[in-house]
Amino acid sequence: MKYFFYMTLFLINLDISAQSSDSLPIKKIKNWALSGYVKNMQTVYLIDSINPFFKDKILIDNLIHNRLNFKWYIHKNFKFKVDLRNRIFLGQFMELSPDFGNQVDLNSSNTLLDTKAWYSPSWLIVKRKDLVIHSMIDRFYLEFINEKWEFSIGRQRINWGISNFWNPNDIFNTYNFTDFDYEERPGSDAVKLTYNYGLLSKLELAVQAFDAYGNFNGALLWQFNKKGYDFQLMSALSYRHIVGGFAWAGNIGKVGFKGENSYFFSLRDSVKNSFNSSVSLDYIFKNSIYINMGFLYNSNGSNANINSLFTYKISPRNLYPYRYNLLISASYQISPLFNSALAIVYSPGKTNALFISPNLSYSIIENWDLDLVAQIVCWNDKAYKSPFQMLFLRLKWSF
Repeated sequence: MKYFFYMTLFLINLDISAQSSDSLPIKKIKNWALSGYVKNMQTVYLIDSINPFFKDKILIDNLIHNRLNFKWYIHKNFKFKVDLRNRIFLGQFMELSPDFGNQVDLNSSNTLLDTKAWYSPSWLIVKRKDLVIHSMIDRFYLEFINEKWEFSIGRQRINWGISNFWNPNDIFNTYNFTDFDYEERPGSDAVKLTYNYGLLSKLELAVQAFDAYGNFNGALLWQFNKKGYDFQLMSALSYRHIVGGFAWAGNIGKVGFKGENSYFFSLRDSVKNSFNSSVSLDYIFKNSIYINMGFLYNSNGSNANINSLFTYKISPRNLYPYRYNLLISASYQISPLFNSALAIVYSPGKTNALFISPNLSYSIIENWDLDLVAQIVCWNDKAYKSPFQMLFLRLKWSF
């Protein structure tokens, strides 16, 4: 908590200094920027048969989510960035997970390990059965850029994903696409070196912080353009796996065509090799309806029941709990201030799992947005049942 307090004082001091300089006859160009948001999200859970104790029960939760994004342009070639993420969880749903607070803190380290990373700058301020307050530094890095070279060190997002939903090449900061409330997506504590040798061509080397050989995660990426398509090849040593990846992005006529593939060869006899492949098509109609269709093959997937959707541990080797997954999403701008969208994921197999998420977004006034999102899961047990439904109402103020 004291780190959050000191950083707040630091930002306030910068703001006062900037205001003072604006009053001088010679106005200086501001070389820093502060932005962020405050969100309040009310969640209603409708639970049936997940747990006998909570059978046919309605649970209500509340999440207050604040973010501060600070950029300092030290020099024309140097930039420093630090982002703070603060969350307050209140409500009844945490009754289902007595270890909820520790899990929030563990997940903040963005690691595939089962313990909190030694370098993770996060703090579990309050941990109670019905109240958890958590604060973390979500970005903290120094970046150097010139015409050919880029270098960055610290907590940053290393975005190697190409597909719109599932990204087998994103081995540093895999994210769960069902987590719609984390727009920035996770980051990694890493060093990254990039050489841009053409307009659409580059070589990039990245290594994540580690304290033992088994925790090493480093990779080399080569991106290039050929006949209107962007291609990338990736080679890595990732958590005792040798990884090879290949991806592309282009168009078939007016239809967007993307794909990503990664093969993980395990260096441990006790861990299976794995393969993840995703392909997607997207198209915008003349009436502004946007359609996206995708497919994911996950060799680590299973045909387990629908509960797996909320309990599986996401990783580059396991992007979704089922082996075969078909996705279709659509969005339509009803008016300049009102947008609608729908996403459906069908996983054929023993349970024929189905995930449905409709949502509506409305811009109330400038910097104020209201979202209504539903997430419904179904599975087939002689007949389709929906044991779990969630409804989210989110109000967001950006500054």
